[in-house]
Amino acid sequence: APLAAFRATSADSMVRVGAAFVLFCLVSSAIYLINDLVDIEADRHHLRKRNRPLASGKLSPIVAQVVAVLILGVMVPVAIFLGVTYTFGILVIAYVINSLLYDFFFKHIVLVDLFSLSAGFVIRVMAGAVVIGVSISPWLYLVTILAALFIGVNKRRHELVLLEHGAGKHRPILDEYSPELLDQLTSALTAALIIAYSLYTWQGETVSRKNNLMMATIPFAIFAIFRYLYLIFQKDEGGAPEELLTRDKWLIACVLLWGLSAVVILYFFGNVEIHL
Repeated sequence: APLAAFRATSADSMVRVGAAFVLFCLVSSAIYLINDLVDIEADRHHLRKRNRPLASGKLSPIVAQVVAVLILGVMVPVAIFLGVTYTFGILVIAYVINSLLYDFFFKHIVLVDLFSLSAGFVIRVMAGAVVIGVSISPWLYLVTILAALFIGVNKRRHELVLLEHGAGKHRPILDEYSPELLDQLTSALTAALIIAYSLYTWQGETVSRKNNLMMATIPFAIFAIFRYLYLIFQKDEGGAPEELLTRDKWLIACVLLWGLSAVVILYFFGNVEIHL
């Protein structure tokens, strides 16, 4: 949200954004610990997740429980008093509740699991906007939801193809999906994501409504989506999206070019009357 709005220019805003980022990282770490505790047996059937600290036995479940409780017990109250209003704290609590519901209930319900994961990303965007006091375009929320669903669907597909008949042992909900269904969802989400991002750059409150130069970033977004699809379908990647973003040179270059073009457009041409 801070990047999209480009309002975090004051020292005070930067400090609050940094504090919120660290806080969310810590809260997310606690949630991941809880998730790994819940899935400890299932992860032992996964080719990659079996090497995680809990699944491999390198980290004691007792220690993980204590650390998770301590982090949440300290960070949630801190979040409530971070900033001028309690809104940020409420969003952090909503994030924790949604994550816990996912860990214990939603992950076992077909499609609901994907939407619950997407909700977590939307809450993060909302929290970022609240911290720096800006209004975020509804189109950005839609882009966030679609992007999260896109990544989630393809992560499910990767697990289904990788584990084949043993997929249900790792994640029971995978028995409710099929490669054909996930491929259809991917096609629909790809089209919707491209359209939503294009409309966001055109109608979203990305600049000062004096121009629509952010439309120039659309090719970078489309290339990134197509590159991601290539890695999924041709290279059998997609199980760890965060690794692709730090390992694939084309995705890295695309993200850097997108970021550079966005900075130039928003900072240097934000008040220029130009329409594509």
